[in-house]
Amino acid sequence: MERVESGQLENSNAILVIAPYWNHGTWVFDDPSVGLVREPFVSGVPEILTALVSAIPNAQQGFRLLFSANPFPGFQAEYLRESTEYSGTWYRTSDGRRGWLCPALFKYYRVAPERLYVRAEPLDQKH
Repeated sequence: MERVESGQLENSNAILVIAPYWNHGTWVFDDPSVGLVREPFVSGVPEILTALVSAIPNAQQGFRLLFSANPFPGFQAEYLRESTEYSGTWYRTSDGRRGWLCPALFKYYRVAPERLYVRAEPLDQKH
């Protein structure tokens, strides 16, 4: 697929969505469209996600996570790219926490975005 200036796949939506759930002591997600099954979040990201979903009842059964390299109405958090390590990317939260996103990020972006904007919602939330 061709990529655009933002580094995102050309045929992708501007706002992407996954549905993380709790499995074997960490948050994981499936995205068959890019070949990921039970892809785990590690190295600080589980704690960041747990704080993000603290107001969502039964979040461990699954929640919707919207993310984008650009701000969008209703985003909850902004994460700043900090550095790279082991083919992944470290991001910093506004309160100074750090989380490492593994190379699975490159299933969605050609290069790690300078900023990631996210919103967590219950799976059953109506728009």
